[in-house]
Amino acid sequence: MIFCPHIMRTVNICVVGTGYVGLVTGACLAEAGHRVVCVDSDKKKISLLKKGKIPIYEPGLEEVVKRNARAGRLLFTGSVEEGVKHGGHRAEAVFIAVGTPPRSDGSADLSFVEHVASQVARAMEGYTAIIEKSTVPVETGEWVHKTVTRLAKPGIAFDVVSNPEFLREGSAVDDFLRPDRVVVGTSSARAAELMRAIYAPLKCPVLVTDVKSAELIKHASNSFLAAKISFINAVANVCERTGANVEDVAKGMGMDKRIGASFLKAGIGFGGFCFPKDLEAFYWISKQKGYDFSMLRAVKEVNEEQKLWLVRRAEEELWNLGGKTVALLGLAFKPETDDMRFAPSIDIIAALKERGAKVKVYDPVAMPNAKEIIPGVQFCKSALECVRDADCLALVTEWAEFKNLDMKKVHSLMRHPLLLDGRNLYDAQAMRRLGFAYKSVGRK
Repeated sequence: MIFCPHIMRTVNICVVGTGYVGLVTGACLAEAGHRVVCVDSDKKKISLLKKGKIPIYEPGLEEVVKRNARAGRLLFTGSVEEGVKHGGHRAEAVFIAVGTPPRSDGSADLSFVEHVASQVARAMEGYTAIIEKSTVPVETGEWVHKTVTRLAKPGIAFDVVSNPEFLREGSAVDDFLRPDRVVVGTSSARAAELMRAIYAPLKCPVLVTDVKSAELIKHASNSFLAAKISFINAVANVCERTGANVEDVAKGMGMDKRIGASFLKAGIGFGGFCFPKDLEAFYWISKQKGYDFSMLRAVKEVNEEQKLWLVRRAEEELWNLGGKTVALLGLAFKPETDDMRFAPSIDIIAALKERGAKVKVYDPVAMPNAKEIIPGVQFCKSALECVRDADCLALVTEWAEFKNLDMKKVHSLMRHPLLLDGRNLYDAQAMRRLGFAYKSVGRK
C-alpha cells in the first residue's frame, strides 16, 4: 500500500549508532527539519562529532552534520537515556542503527540490537516507536518486542517498526534525501502515521507492510542486486572465451525495461559490508526455515571466483609472479568511500603475496583503514609512485583520479607495461596505442 506524505511536523528523534547508516540517518533527518540526538558508546567518536568532524568518509556528510549542529537540530551524546529523553522533550521515535556483524555460519550477531533495545526500554517515559534501521533478519522485530515488553515501565506504550535503509556508500546523503521509496513495517496505525510524518519532507512514496515483510525486503533487494552483478560477471567470462564484448551485451540487456541497465557492469566482483553480509544472512535465514536457497550460494561462488580474475590474468602474461612487482590502484570496495570491509582488494593482495609477488598499493582515501588490515605491502603516496618499476598494473577501484591519470607517463614508469583493468575503466584501443599489454573484463 502506497501512502502520500501527510502534513509536515517536527518530530523528536533519537538515533542510536553513528556508523555509516546511523550518522547519515541522523544528519539527514535533521536536514529534513526534525530534532535529532545521535547516540554512540564510542566516546572518541562522540567527541569528534561534537567538534564538527566525522569519523567516516562520505561525500557531503560533513557539511550536513555541521549545518544542522549549528542550527541546533543535531546533537550528540554517549548516553541512550539522554538520547531518549531528548533534553526534556522526549523522543517519539528511536532508530536502532548499530552493527549486526556476520558470524562464521553466516547468521547475524544481534547482541548490539538487543543491548540497545534494553536500554531504550528502561529509558522510555511515554509512547515510543522503536525502529529497526540496522539490517536484521526476519523475525528480529518479535525479539525486540519481547525484550522491550520485559523491561519497560508498566503502562508505557510502544511499537516496533522495521525501516530498512537503502543507502549506497559514496552517495548516501543523496540516497537518503531523494529516495526511490521508504519502506515501513508495522501493524500499528499510530506508528505508521508517525513514520509518515518523519519522512513527509522527503516527498517520496512510503510503502507500509507488516514488520516481517519489511525485514525481508532489505535482504531480498541486496541479494537480487548481488545476483545481477554475479550474472554479468559470469556472462563476461563467456564473452572472453567467445570474443564477444560484455559491455555491448549488457547494454542490449539493459535496454529491456524488464531487466534494466543498473548493476550490469562487469568487473572483479562486489565487496563492501552490505552485499556479502546480506547474501550470507539471507541464505542462512532460508536454510533455518527449511529452504535451500541454492541460487544465493551460486551468486557468492561466482563473486569469489571473479575476485581472482586479476591474478589469473597476471599469471597468463608474466608466468611466475614470484619476485615480480604488482601495483594496485584502488583498495576501497568502490570509489567515493574509505570502506575496506569485504573489499576485493584484500583477497587479491593475499593471492598475489601467496604467489610471491611484491605488492605496491595506492588509494586516494582508504589507505589509513587498509593499513590496519593489510600487512606486508608497500603503501605509496601517489599513483605514479605506485606504478614505478612495476611489472603489472592492476586497476581495482575506479576512482576518477585514475581515469584522469597521464597514462603515457604511467607507461614510461613501468618495468613491464601490463595493464589489467579490473573495472573496464579505460579505452582498450587507446591503451594499446600507448603500448600497454591491456586486458579488461569481458572485452577484446
